[in-house]
Amino acid sequence: MPAAKRRFLSDLWKLTKPYWKSEERLKSGLLLAVIVAMSLGIVYLNVLFNEWNNLFYNSLQEKNVEAFFRLFGRFTILATMFIIVAVYQIYLRQMLQIRWRRWLTQRYTERWLTPHNAYRLRFEGGLTDNPDQRISEDINGFVEQTLSLTLGFLESVVSLVSFSVILWNLSGDIHILNLPIPGSMLWAALVYAGVGSLLTHYIGRPLIRLNFFQQRYEADFRFNLVRVRENAEAIGLYGGEDQEGRGLVERFSHVVANWWGIMRRQKRLTWFSAGYSQAAIIFPFLVAAPRYFSGAIHLGGLMQTVSAFGHVQSALSWFISAYTRLAEWKATVDRLTGFEAALEDLAAHAEAGLTRQAAPAGTGMALRDVSLRLPDGDTLLAGASLTLPPGERVMLAGPSGCGKSTLFRAIGGLWPYAAGELAMPEHERTLFLPQRPYLPIATLAGAVAYPDPPERYGTDKIATTLAECGLPHLVDRLGEERHWSQELSVGEQQRLGFARAILLHPRWLFCDEATSALDEASEKTLYGLLVDRLPDTAILSIAHRPALAAFHHRVARFVPAGEGATWRLDESPLAAPQSAPA
Repeated sequence: MPAAKRRFLSDLWKLTKPYWKSEERLKSGLLLAVIVAMSLGIVYLNVLFNEWNNLFYNSLQEKNVEAFFRLFGRFTILATMFIIVAVYQIYLRQMLQIRWRRWLTQRYTERWLTPHNAYRLRFEGGLTDNPDQRISEDINGFVEQTLSLTLGFLESVVSLVSFSVILWNLSGDIHILNLPIPGSMLWAALVYAGVGSLLTHYIGRPLIRLNFFQQRYEADFRFNLVRVRENAEAIGLYGGEDQEGRGLVERFSHVVANWWGIMRRQKRLTWFSAGYSQAAIIFPFLVAAPRYFSGAIHLGGLMQTVSAFGHVQSALSWFISAYTRLAEWKATVDRLTGFEAALEDLAAHAEAGLTRQAAPAGTGMALRDVSLRLPDGDTLLAGASLTLPPGERVMLAGPSGCGKSTLFRAIGGLWPYAAGELAMPEHERTLFLPQRPYLPIATLAGAVAYPDPPERYGTDKIATTLAECGLPHLVDRLGEERHWSQELSVGEQQRLGFARAILLHPRWLFCDEATSALDEASEKTLYGLLVDRLPDTAILSIAHRPALAAFHHRVARFVPAGEGATWRLDESPLAAPQSAPA
C-alpha cells in the first residue's frame, strides 16, 4: 500500500477511534449494527427484486395474466418492505450522525478552550487556520461523509459478492481462440468498471487539493466579513470602507479562482462519468443480446441478467460515483488531522512559558529571572525580577512596544515564549483588565459578573457597583441581552471592567492601560474606588499617565538594556499613594 494511503488510513483511524472507545460505544455500536443490518437487508431485497425480474418479464412474454397479477402483488410487498427499511436506515444513520457529531464537537471544543489553547493556537502556523470552521463545519462533514461513504462501500461489497454469483450463473460461455471462458457477463462488468475507475481517478485526483483550499479560502473570506461587521464603527470613522472592500474583494478572488479550478476539473470528470453512466445502460444488453436472440435465454432471463450486471457494475463503480465526495472527505480529514496535531502539540508543550511554583497562602507574587522572546526568537526582556506583596500596588511603565502587555500574557500563562519563575499562592483569584474588556453576548448583569453567574452577586449589588463606576444610566438595562461590545463606547466598557473588578474582588488584579479611553478625572475616580473597595488586592498596572502613580507604592520601569537583550526592569519607590477616591 502506498505511503500516502497508509497515512490517510492512519489519520482516519486516529480521528475515529476516540468515539468508538468512549462511553458512547455501546449505544452507538448497537445503533451501527442495526444500520448495517438494514444495509444488508436492502441488498437482500435487491436480490429478490432481481429474481422477480425474471419471473415478471417471462409472464409478459408468455402473456400469463394470472402470473402477472400474482407477481404484481409480490412486487407491492417487496417495495413496501424496501421503503420501510430505506426510510429507517436513513433515520437511524442521522441519529448516529448527530450523536457522533455532538460528542466530537464537545471534545474538540473542550480541548480548544483548555486554558490558553485558543490563544496559543495562533502560534501553530498554518495548521490551525479558522478553528471555528474545524469545529462547526469540518466535524459535521467528517461524520456525515464517514458514515455515508463507509456504509455505501459496505453495501457495494455485499452487492458485488451477491450479484456476482447470480451473474456468473446467468452468464454463458464466451470462446476466445476456441477456448470456452465461463462467466462472460461477470468478466465484462469487471473490465468495464475497472477501466472506468482508473480513468476517474486520473481525471479527478486534483479535486482533493482543490477542495482543501476551497474550504480554507471560504473560511478566510467569512472571517474577514465578520471582522468588518464587528468593527463597522471604527471602519466608518476612518472612512476605510473602500480599503476594506478591496481587501474583501482580494480574498474573495482566491475563492473564485480556486472555484474555477474545481469547475474545470469537475467538468472533465462529469463528461466522463455521465458518458460512463449512460453507456452502462445499454452495454449489458449488447453483451447479453446474442444469447437472447439465439434462444438460449428468455426475456425474463435477459432482464435478470441486465439487472444483475447493473448491480455488479454499480458496485464496482462505487469509486467512480463517490469520487467527488471522497475528495471532499480526504480534504476534511486533512483539516481535522491538522487541528488534532496542533492541539496535541499544545498539550505536549502545555508547560511552555514561565515555571510556576505554589507560594504559601498569604504571601506575595514573585517573578524571578524572567526573559521574554518574540516568536521569531528575538529577546524582548531579560533578567527581570519583580515582587508584589498582598495589598501592594505597583505601576509598570515604559515606552510602547517594550513588552509590558507581553509580560502580563506570560503571567497569565498565555505567552509560551517565556522563561523564568513565577511564584504565587494557589487558589487565589486573579483578574486581568485589558484596554478593552471582553463582554459576552449576554444580559448586562451577566456581562458585568463574567465569568461568574450574576446570581452569585444579585441584581442590587451589580446595580450599585455600576452606578459607583459612572454607569447609572445602565442600571435599568441589567436584564437586557445585547452585543454589549458594540452597544457601549470604549470608555463605558472600561468603566464596566472596573465594576467587574470591584464585584469579583480578586486577590491579584492586573490592569493593562485599563483607563486609556477615560479622562484623567474619571481615571482617578475609578482607581480611587479600587483602592477603597479592594484594600487587600495586589494591583499591577500598566499605565502611561503620571497621575496614576499617586495610587501605587512602587514603579517598575522598562529601561533599555545592554547587549543581548532589549529591555530590563528597574524598580523605584513612590511617594505615599492615595487611599481614597480623588
